[in-house]
Formats: sequence, structure tokens, C-alpha cells
Amino acid sequence: MISKKQYEEYAQKTLEYFQKAGIAVTEEEKKRIEVADLGLGNLREVGLQLLVYVNTEKVCAKEMVLLPFQTCPEHIHVAGTDENGKPFEGKEETFRVRKGTCYLYVSGEGKKEDIKAKLPPTPVTVFHEIILHEGEQYTLFPGTWHWFQSGEEGAIISEFSTKSRDEYDVFTDKRIKRIPEVEA
Repeated sequence: MISKKQYEEYAQKTLEYFQKAGIAVTEEEKKRIEVADLGLGNLREVGLQLLVYVNTEKVCAKEMVLLPFQTCPEHIHVAGTDENGKPFEGKEETFRVRKGTCYLYVSGEGKKEDIKAKLPPTPVTVFHEIILHEGEQYTLFPGTWHWFQSGEEGAIISEFSTKSRDEYDVFTDKRIKRIPEVEA
């Protein structure tokens, strides 16, 4: 759980990143910025800030902001059954870097000792490295283990995907709680 003060601080940093990148957001969108500390109490190193523009049954679009060397920990988007008993497929997502650098790690060839990112304080098992610079993109298919981290300047990453069901994500670190809790 994060404090209201910490939420406001990180939401403000997110807005500053958007402003520097020329990404306009409405007053209503500013109120919907999510600060995901993932329940670990180490937001500076592990977590992310995001703004979901749209999330329908068919499509999702969002902006993700990572501060310098902040990591979104290793996870997978699995198929499952929602709260109404309706089956769904795992999420397919495309990351496009708007600002900064993103070190993305997926299943495949790669060794821990060869990666450019800093190892996060959470377990990671995949080390196939994809380095995305501004204007570059990569598509992750359902069932792909992945984690990502920004470089020294932080990063803004646009995500275009099928419906996002973040509450069903499976993380390597079992302590993680994907849905943020902010003190009242």
C-alpha cells in the first residue's frame, strides 16, 4: 500500500514526463493516473505509472511511465475465466517507446550476466534482451513471460493490446499485488 502523498508525488512525476514529451492529457485523465507499487513498498525500483485511455472487450491503449531504472517485474498474461464465468485469451500487446529507452526481457536465448538492465529486487527467469529506443516497437504474444525496465532517463511506453485484465496477470514474485492500494 502506498500513501496518498506518495501517490500524488508519482502521479505528478508522470504528468511531468507527459509534458516534456508533448503528450497532452485531459483534466479527467490526470485524475485516472495509476501508480502501481505492486504491494512491495519499493516503488522507486519496482512498479510503474500508467494511464489507460481505453479498455474495451477488443482493444486497450495506455501510456506507461517508468522512472529511471524502474522495473515492471516478470509476469505473464494468461488465459482464464472472468468473474462472470466467461473465458478469455491471454493479452497480446505491442510496446512502442515514445521517450527514453526500454530494456525488455522475454523468453528465449539470453543469459543473466549479459543483460544491460540492472537486475531488479524481484525474481526474473527470462533474459532474451530487446532494447527499444524512441520510435521502436515490439509485440508480445499471449503466454510470453516478460519484464522490462527503463534506462537512466526513464521512459514513456505506449501499449496497444487486446483487452487488459491486469488483475489476472501471474507474476514470478508471488508477493506482488497488481491492483494498487492507496491510503485514504
